[in-house]
Amino acid sequence: MKKLIFFGILIGIFAKIFIFDFLKISGTSMYPTLKSENRIVINKAAFGLQNPFTKNYMLKWSKPKKNDIVTFLHQDKIVIKRCVLTEKDSLEFLIDSGYYLIIDKKKIPLSEVQYLNLSKTTEVPKGFIFVLGDNFLNSVDSRDYGFVSIKSIKGKALIHE
Repeated sequence: MKKLIFFGILIGIFAKIFIFDFLKISGTSMYPTLKSENRIVINKAAFGLQNPFTKNYMLKWSKPKKNDIVTFLHQDKIVIKRCVLTEKDSLEFLIDSGYYLIIDKKKIPLSEVQYLNLSKTTEVPKGFIFVLGDNFLNSVDSRDYGFVSIKSIKGKALIHE
């Protein structure tokens, strides 16, 4: 019986380190998809097996795709956003009584500073993605901090209440 309990604890620790994580949403940047205080399950192995002590993958089998809700580290904080552009996707801008980024025929508003920073490139660089909060009017995302390295992706949201 003690061996069974010990084995169960080991499996639980392994799953928490490499496979699943549980997060509580704080903030409204992903509203209405994710509301503040929602609890979600993150598949940490969605894109590969990560070394838990570095940003590197020990094994990699996939990359984030458009519309995946991903978690990543930004300034040592776990952030959750939607992947809207993947590597090599083109950036399309519109200047029409304001600055906009066009994604899937949607006009995403940009400040002048955001536009000036993003307009220096025409496509998402290799090894990076572009993320937005679903509530993009109240979200700090790739418009502010730039492209997100695929190496910094910690997982993909699976279940949310």
